[in-house]
Amino acid sequence: MKIPVIRGVIDRRILVNYRVDPAVLAPLLPSPFRPQTFRGFGFVGVCLIRLKQVRPKLLPAWCGISSENAAHRVAVEWDDQGTTKTGVYVRRRDTDSWMNTLAGGRIFPGVHHHAKFDVHETVNDLSVALKSDDDDTAMSVRCHRTPALPATSLFKSIDEASEFFQMGALGYSESNAKGRYQGLELHCLNWSVQPLAVDEVRSSFFDNEAFFPKGSIEFDCALLMQGIEHEWHSRPDLCGDCA
Repeated sequence: MKIPVIRGVIDRRILVNYRVDPAVLAPLLPSPFRPQTFRGFGFVGVCLIRLKQVRPKLLPAWCGISSENAAHRVAVEWDDQGTTKTGVYVRRRDTDSWMNTLAGGRIFPGVHHHAKFDVHETVNDLSVALKSDDDDTAMSVRCHRTPALPATSLFKSIDEASEFFQMGALGYSESNAKGRYQGLELHCLNWSVQPLAVDEVRSSFFDNEAFFPKGSIEFDCALLMQGIEHEWHSRPDLCGDCA
């Protein structure tokens, strides 16, 4: 799917990250993806992102739209003409924008599901919850700013975590055609992350022991980005089991 370059502002982006046994994660991934590992673990998570001024690059900012969005992601790698590529496989996208829901998978990469979002923010505290209209997905997180990552995180520093997640700029999402994945790459014109301390996190997917047996998945860390000028660039589709 080819779209014009889309520009906007990431008003707020929370990355909630879990480490998971790659042997448990691998069967959940469609072809051609496999888990990308870091210190022996796979990484999954939810990106909770509020976008503003989103519009084709050539249009002025006042033409842009705003929306709350969530993406359930997996850090993955795959082979492409003899080269190993890395990025994220987006299992599911949810949004509060009916426009995104209608356009997703048709004129904009990735099928989007409509959901209701409940957001509360202060200078130091953030709370985001969502429930999809189809009752498939629910998640919530309460967190606050903190100077450092949790001592239990696999990442030894905020810089190391920042570098790892910056590599996940290229994402592939399910399309309306079985086995075909639509590509979208995030170009941040300024990149800055800070750690968050999580007071409570719940996820209907990651808490489901049918997918992740007890002991196979653990919360690792959460990161915050704010005020990030960015662009979305379309990338060629990937074909897994499609004809």
